[in-house]
Amino acid sequence: MRIRSALTALALTTGALIAPGFGVLTTATDAFAATKISHATATSMFREVGITWSSSGGCSDRNKPTCTSFDQLNLATAQGAQTLKRASGCALNITGGTETGHASGTYSHWNGYKLDYGKNTFTYIGPRGDGAPQYKSGSGNIYADEGNHWDVLYYNCGGC
Repeated sequence: MRIRSALTALALTTGALIAPGFGVLTTATDAFAATKISHATATSMFREVGITWSSSGGCSDRNKPTCTSFDQLNLATAQGAQTLKRASGCALNITGGTETGHASGTYSHWNGYKLDYGKNTFTYIGPRGDGAPQYKSGSGNIYADEGNHWDVLYYNCGGC
């Protein structure tokens, strides 16, 4: 009976340690539950720190690729944008949010993990799988140069 109890405890502990978002053995590739915010909440957070946004279509409809939407943005992504603005002091203009038209995937724009910014300067860390040059912040967030904008992957809020 003691062996069964010990094995059960070991199995539960191991499961807890490797469960995504729970234990120390998780990686940056695990998808974590995220707090989603509305477009209105995001724009209020961005205004608070002086971040601007624009869209080629002059709209915010999540289902139109020419709009810039923040509907269903992760709270940590919005906080990451605020941290970037505060830390850099740079003018930031968001040109892409959660609207359709971006590449799919777990850590995608649609899923609230990414924002696009008008061009700024970062430190080079090497090419992404698709060849896009990548840059990394001190907090671990990744900035990919997609030509006319930054594609930013937020693993965290950057120190909020």
